[in-house]
Amino acid sequence: MIEKLKPKSEFSRNVLTLMSGTTVAQAIPIAISPILTRIYTPEDFGLFGTFLALSTILGGISNAKYELAIMLPRKDEDAINIFALGFIISSIFSLLLLVFILLFDDYLIELLGNETIRQWIYFIPLIVFFIGFFNILNYFNNRKKNYRDIANSKIVKSIVLAVVQLSVGLVKGGVIGLVSGQIVSQMFANVRLLKNIINDKNLMSKISKVKMIALAKKYKNFPKFLILAHGMNTMSSQSPFILLSTFFNATIAGFFLLTQRVVGMPMSLVARSIGDVFREEASSQFRKNGECKAIYISTLKRLLIIGTIPFILLFMASPTLFIFVFGDDWGVAGVYAQILTPMFFLQFITSPLSNMFMIAEKQQLDLSWQIFLFVLIMTSLFSGKYVFDDSFMAISLFSLSYSLSYIVNGIMTYKFSKGIQ
Repeated sequence: MIEKLKPKSEFSRNVLTLMSGTTVAQAIPIAISPILTRIYTPEDFGLFGTFLALSTILGGISNAKYELAIMLPRKDEDAINIFALGFIISSIFSLLLLVFILLFDDYLIELLGNETIRQWIYFIPLIVFFIGFFNILNYFNNRKKNYRDIANSKIVKSIVLAVVQLSVGLVKGGVIGLVSGQIVSQMFANVRLLKNIINDKNLMSKISKVKMIALAKKYKNFPKFLILAHGMNTMSSQSPFILLSTFFNATIAGFFLLTQRVVGMPMSLVARSIGDVFREEASSQFRKNGECKAIYISTLKRLLIIGTIPFILLFMASPTLFIFVFGDDWGVAGVYAQILTPMFFLQFITSPLSNMFMIAEKQQLDLSWQIFLFVLIMTSLFSGKYVFDDSFMAISLFSLSYSLSYIVNGIMTYKFSKGIQ
C-alpha cells in the first residue's frame, strides 16, 4: 500500500522532496510566530521589515543575475565557472556597498525617516553577501539535482532563525533578535549547500579566469536585462515595507510583514520548490524540442490543485484567525491578509512558471513586464498616500496591481512554452 502511494515520476519525487523540506522549514517560523508577536512589537517587525527589504533588493542583484545562467550550459565545467563568477561579483558588490553606507549613512537615515534603524544599516552588506552567495549555491545544487540538500538547508535555516530570534528576544528587547536571527540563519544555510561544491575537487580545479571571462561575455544578456528587470521585481515586492514605514509608520509596516511571513512566505517557498524542479525539467525539454508545453500545463494543474482550497479558506477566515493566534494587537494584519489573498493566489500560480522567461531566453520581454509591474506598484503605493492618505487603500491598490500583473505574466509564459517566437 505504501509503495502505491509513492510518487512514480522523477518530477513528482523531486517536487515532493523540495516541498517536504519547505513544509518543515516554514512550519517552524509559523509555529513560533504567536510567540514572536508577544515578544516583539509591530514597530519592531516594521523596522526589521525595512532592514530585510533593503537587504533583499540589493542581495537579489549582487551576482549580476549570473546565477540564472548556471542551469543553461551542457557542461558542469561551464556551470562551476559561472558559479565562481557570481561569487566574485557578489563579494565586490558587498564591499562597495559597505563603503557607500559608511560614507552616506546620515543621508540614508534621513531618507528612510527612522533614526532607530541607524545601527542596523551597517549589517546590510553582510546579509547582502550571504543572500547572493545562497542564490548561486541554490542554483548549482539545483543543477546537480541535490534536492534533498536544498531541502535540508531550508530546514537548518529555519531552526537557527527560530532559536536566535526567540532566545535573543527573551533576553533583550527590540529588533536586535529579529536582525541577528536573519544573519546567522542565512550563514548556516550557505554552509550546508557549500559542502557539495567544495568536496568536488575535480570540478573546483576547472575554475579559470579565462573561462569566467568568456562565460561572462556569452551570458551578458543576464546582467544586461535582468539586473534592472529583477531589481524592479524585488523592489515591487519589497517596497511596501519601506514605503509604508516612511509614508505612515513602522507599525503599519510591521502588520504587513507578519502577513507576508505567515501567508506569503510559505506559499512562495512551496511555489519556488515546484519552480526549481519545473526549471530543470522544462529547460531540458525546451533544449531538445524547442517547446515544453506539456510540462508547463502539468505544472499549472499541480499548482491549481495544491493552492485553490487553502486560499479560499484564508480569505474567509484570516481576520478572526489572526486575532486568535497572534493576539489582539495584530488584528489589522488579518485584514491585510484578506486584502492580499487574491494577489497571493495568483503569485503562487504564476511564479514557478515565470522561469519560462529564462528558459526561452526572453529577457527583453521580462524586462518590459517588470517595468510594467514596477510602475503599477509605485503608482498604487503613492496613490494610497498622496491621493487617499490611507494605509488600507494603499495595500488594496497594491494587491490589485500585483494581481493584474500576474495575469499578464501567465499569458506570456504560456505562449513561450509553446515555442512561439
